[in-house]
Amino acid sequence: MTVDQSLLEQIALSLDEYELIISRLDREPNPVELGMFGALWSEHCGYKHSKPLLRLLPNTGPRVLTGMGRENAGAIDIGDGLCVVMKVESHNHPSFVEPYQGAATGVGGIVRDIFAMGARPIAILDSLRFGPLSERHNRYLFCGVVGGIGGYGNCLGIPTVAGEVSFAGSYSGNPLVNAMCVGYARIDRLVRGRAEGPGNPLLLVGADTGRDGIGGANVLASRVFDEGSAELRPTVQVGNPFLEKLLMEACVDLAENHPDWFVGIQDLGAAGLTSSAIEAAARAGTGLEIDISRVPRREEGMNAYEVMLSESQERMLVIPRREHLEDVRALFERWELRSDVIGIVTDGGLARIRDGDQEVACLPIDVLTDPPEYRLQGQPPSYLAELQAFDPSSLPDLPDLLAGQVLEGFHLPPPDSDLSTAEAALWRLLACPEIASKRLVWRQYDHQVLTNTVVGPGSDAAVMRVRGTRRAIALTTDGSGRLCYLDPYAGGAMAVAEAARNLVCAGAEPLAITDCLNFGNPERLDVYYQLEQVVSGMAEACRVLNVPVVSGNVSLYNETSGEAVYPTPVVGMMGLFEDVDRRCPMGFQADGDLVFLLGAGLEAPAASLAGSDYLHEVHGLVAGRPGIDLALELRVQRACLEAIGRGLLRSAHDCSHGGLAVTAAESCIASSAFGGRGLDASGLAFAGRLDAALFGEAPSRIVVSCPPAARGNLEALAASHDVLLTYLGVAGGDRLRLGPHIALPVSELARVYEEGLPRALEG
Repeated sequence: MTVDQSLLEQIALSLDEYELIISRLDREPNPVELGMFGALWSEHCGYKHSKPLLRLLPNTGPRVLTGMGRENAGAIDIGDGLCVVMKVESHNHPSFVEPYQGAATGVGGIVRDIFAMGARPIAILDSLRFGPLSERHNRYLFCGVVGGIGGYGNCLGIPTVAGEVSFAGSYSGNPLVNAMCVGYARIDRLVRGRAEGPGNPLLLVGADTGRDGIGGANVLASRVFDEGSAELRPTVQVGNPFLEKLLMEACVDLAENHPDWFVGIQDLGAAGLTSSAIEAAARAGTGLEIDISRVPRREEGMNAYEVMLSESQERMLVIPRREHLEDVRALFERWELRSDVIGIVTDGGLARIRDGDQEVACLPIDVLTDPPEYRLQGQPPSYLAELQAFDPSSLPDLPDLLAGQVLEGFHLPPPDSDLSTAEAALWRLLACPEIASKRLVWRQYDHQVLTNTVVGPGSDAAVMRVRGTRRAIALTTDGSGRLCYLDPYAGGAMAVAEAARNLVCAGAEPLAITDCLNFGNPERLDVYYQLEQVVSGMAEACRVLNVPVVSGNVSLYNETSGEAVYPTPVVGMMGLFEDVDRRCPMGFQADGDLVFLLGAGLEAPAASLAGSDYLHEVHGLVAGRPGIDLALELRVQRACLEAIGRGLLRSAHDCSHGGLAVTAAESCIASSAFGGRGLDASGLAFAGRLDAALFGEAPSRIVVSCPPAARGNLEALAASHDVLLTYLGVAGGDRLRLGPHIALPVSELARVYEEGLPRALEG
């Protein structure tokens, strides 16, 4: 063996893996072949540490049309011969190195996954994590990422309709940028990413190939970062959304109108031409021959290694039927796109790469696409037992604190009037970047283009109409790294449950999940433990709630200088409305409506403060042990969905960040009344700890409202599902009143809620 160890480190292969390659090939690979192995055996493409765990996730169901990981995205039957195609992916490390282009090309890549399936993209969602905005560099990353998402998505003419933004110290060195795309297609026009039919040509369509992005799959996505990572800027791709728009329209045109002209489409994403061609051939059980001298280039002097591993954007590999090659090329020419025949499908099971007359690589495809798998014995992190043993009841309750103590050091001062301690806590939570309105983010996105958006950003879930039908779909992204940090199993289950609850609050039946699992270095046994437990918790929640996982992505090695991010599973979920008019808003709709808490009573245990925003913001602690009763969660969701379907509810809002008080405030702020609509719950008497009752974040709770005449039916329905229904008060007036503890004008709550994030960005 003559390979240099530093070369293996550069392409993220271990010495054992190199020796395995030699054993399988019965020879040493040449530099081009080694680069191809490095890309396809990287964690990003090969899922070496995660694939054994991903098999735990349920991925089948009567509506599921594609197996998880077998196509570019997951497809779900929504009736009448239509399907929804969806996927979420990460662009974390590129966004750390170059935030605008990293985020922009993340959007471009996930959109290509959707139209590679022949589906028209109709919605983008995002899930973003940054370090505290008090740090200048985090503000730079935040502004660059948000600008990149908006800049690329807006140019494509695809609305960005929902998402989430979260902040924690663990993301300072490694922000998380997850992008999700959703599209529609006719089931009979669904496209597979397969290189079928020996003799069919391989057609490279779109942008010329450059040196940008080389090594993205293994250099950026399969290694940890350190202080020198800024030098990796050349490995970040550069996007051209206007070219991608043409590429999207051309591929959709081809799929919808000429399905008999071709056999497959595959986008060029991570590892570029290597992964695109090899994966397409592997799915079909074929081989291929590529002549890289035919690949159009925008830079001189590129060698075979660079051409095969370039991650230049806006490129697709199309496999036309050979008798329709000129038809396909003419279609792309009409869309002003270059297309070049760079190779041919073969039947030998080999990938032969030539540069003119010289063969530069010859590898068995089944070896290239069969990286080793690692199933480790994870060990709980050393901090876990101590944090889980923390008892929130050891802290002083709200009546034992002063309002000044609660607001000390906070970036948004209170109004001149005196605040009670509970009011000060609510004020602080509404203004903290974690909870405050994200309008500053989504106002940079065009969320109405295409005119399918019924409910846009700022609600529990976005709602998109299915044109030509009464149907609509609901979309959301959710996940809490803080909860998974404290209890990975419970946190994974709670991420799935909250996403489903958000859809249910809108009135949609949850149908399917696409997920992105963001973790640190899986070779560390404590990180592997987190990954294993999170996936197990998600799998159990998926089974109980009957929501399969149809697609997704795993992003590992998210750590810088030895500090890993919180274990952060992002759950993208889609739900279905049979009738779009049955959607339910989150804000109170009418004066005199009765307001209830569905799923729990008013006495909350101190344990509900575990991992809460209140505990973090007021006491500076991330501690405790969160938990969830999935059987209760299912009953609550079924009760809410049935109540909306029967027309009993006028509003429903998931009780999560900030607990009951913040949820009630958001329902007031989101009211259809100009300036908001209040809630008079002044008659409430809270037993036990006041902080837990107002700000505890126990799951499986929904704040709902109904007309007075529906009260009896709602109470009977809740009882039939064995779910508590607790009366809170009456909607109306201009103040939020919660017992004797909180009485604040809704207009002031709305102001602090809207000003929180802009003020934090001022530094």
